Amino acid sequence: MSSIPDNLKYTKDHEWIRLEEDGTVTVGVTDYAQNSLGDITFVELPEVDDTFEAGDSFGVVESVKAASDLYMPVQGTIRAVNDELTGAPETVNSDPYGEAWMIRVQLDEGANLDDLMDAAAYANIVG
Repeated sequence: MSSIPDNLKYTKDHEWIRLEEDGTVTVGVTDYAQNSLGDITFVELPEVDDTFEAGDSFGVVESVKAASDLYMPVQGTIRAVNDELTGAPETVNSDPYGEAWMIRVQLDEGANLDDLMDAAAYANIVG
């Protein structure tokens, strides 16, 4: 069974979101997503200061099974990118909720996390 931490929010596209103390959010892919994809071989992420609408593709994760787009869960501007994943994409498999965070985002004015799922709702869709 996949790990689903209670302190995070989730999307139907299997991204997780953590609200940070400075008001930014950290985004990554869930344990369910990495497990479904298999061994991650490549991660493509955006540039710092890129802006996205909620639902936009912000990157790609490739595995031995498939390539999968990453979707922006909120509207905002990229403030940090986890460049470590370029040289060590397998970190997504080993630590999806920790060392394999992907981006940090400054939320746009009016953006909120209310439309995202809590752990219980996400658990219902992944079984």
